Amino acid sequence: MYRRLSTAYDDLSALISRPNYIILRCMPLAEDIVTSRHRITAYSTSSVTVNDSVYRQSLVMTASTMHCPWPVDSLQQLNAENLAPILESKPAVVLLGTGEQQLFPDPQIYALFGQQGIGLEVMDNGALCRTFNILVAEDRAVTAAIILTT
Repeated sequence: MYRRLSTAYDDLSALISRPNYIILRCMPLAEDIVTSRHRITAYSTSSVTVNDSVYRQSLVMTASTMHCPWPVDSLQQLNAENLAPILESKPAVVLLGTGEQQLFPDPQIYALFGQQGIGLEVMDNGALCRTFNILVAEDRAVTAAIILTT
């Protein structure tokens, strides 16, 4: 059994023929307002572009702060010392970008965040970039820690 696809168009045609109706075309469903200074505008396997600046070294950023270079070139280098600035800022959630693929850190890293009551989400850098922008637009307390190999 097939449905007729033109039903919605027929309904729209009927509305247009009435002079009291105004049809708005291309109206977005959600307004994209970014109130922060930092927004990820592009990414590749070896770089991240924040606003108009291209970064080719690992970095840590929030909606309003930037720490680059972050002295981490691989997941194995993560430790309490280089994670201290992230933990001190007390974000609600940390997005950890592990490069082209999602790789998981040692359980001690999860424990470190758990002891502080901070959520840790591990993802590939592309997913991190998309997720970071969404959470920043929602005014969430999010920190992005992006590992870029040099």
